[in-house]
Amino acid sequence: DSPCIPPVLAALQKYGCSTSSARSALGTTALHAELETLTARFVGKEAAMIVGMGFATNSTTIPLLVGLAAITGAAFALELPAKTGFITQIVRGPNLQAANALLGAARSGAVTVGAALAGVLVATLGVGVTLAIDAFTFLLAAALIASIRGLPQIRPAPASLLRDLRSGFREFISHQWLWTIVLQFSILVAGLEAVHGLLGPAVARESLGGSVAWGFIAASSGFGTVVGGLIGIRLKVQRPMWFASLCAFTFAAPPLALAFLAPLPVIMAAAFLSGMAGSWFGLLWYTTMQTRVPPELLSRVSAYDHFGSIALAPVGVLVGGILYEILGPQPTLLLAAAAVIVPTAAVLFVPDVRRMRSDDPLPDRTPTAPRGI
Repeated sequence: DSPCIPPVLAALQKYGCSTSSARSALGTTALHAELETLTARFVGKEAAMIVGMGFATNSTTIPLLVGLAAITGAAFALELPAKTGFITQIVRGPNLQAANALLGAARSGAVTVGAALAGVLVATLGVGVTLAIDAFTFLLAAALIASIRGLPQIRPAPASLLRDLRSGFREFISHQWLWTIVLQFSILVAGLEAVHGLLGPAVARESLGGSVAWGFIAASSGFGTVVGGLIGIRLKVQRPMWFASLCAFTFAAPPLALAFLAPLPVIMAAAFLSGMAGSWFGLLWYTTMQTRVPPELLSRVSAYDHFGSIALAPVGVLVGGILYEILGPQPTLLLAAAAVIVPTAAVLFVPDVRRMRSDDPLPDRTPTAPRGI
């Protein structure tokens, strides 16, 4: 006799007993159809498909993802400096520049092709299978690296972590060109992170037609990096750090093109130029470091390099977002370009950067035999 029973029965007959499970279990209801129509209208598409329950969401919880991201970040922090030193154990002398160029081209090509391949795999096999394949590629890469046998090395005497940090820092600050360019990049990378991580996609969405335009811009940068790496195999430069610093000026081209809302092909050309010049900077930077820093200290010095270069990157994204809301896109992009141009121009006045030549006599890089043996 309760007045609630008839409406409940009517709702059960019309909508089913639940909408919180997969359609394969409880079927499709009128609520699904109504929500799909509203969603398609909201995103501006002809149709949309709604999944009643996200099984991946239930298993890959936010705390788990945060923890795994922290582990991944720590792994990269160890891998990047170690890789810089490891290259000198498998490649020597005049082949270092070509090796660094090939590595850069392969890395950029893998990122560019991998992004496109991931889209195909997601469309055909689904997200879960694609992520599993991605994880397997990392395991395969680790196995391939583990199979490499480097040239014989003299191991330095074991020391405490603090002593290793001190010795690496002493070597780091002993090279004027090294610490000044790392200081330059701490500001430069902060500006570029704001562009690539926030400002560029926002401008593309609001003024260039959406994410497809930003995809073309990012792909142009990646293609430029590949082309630059291939050219870099034969690149001959007399003043490596001077030329590398000049290349860094091109990093301001994309934010400037975005600031003035240049046509999409112009922005793509700026991104291509920036990517190509960036690959030249990278191969000259790593080759110079690998030839002028003692091998037993190379990874430690590289750790300071990576830490200093990206230390302000999160700050750049944060400040970029705040300035975007206060000043708007154009002034913020111009400030990001200034964060590239000003410190780069300052570095050109550093004596070591101006005077260093590729044919300068190199210091003795033979490691000192460990004491006590």
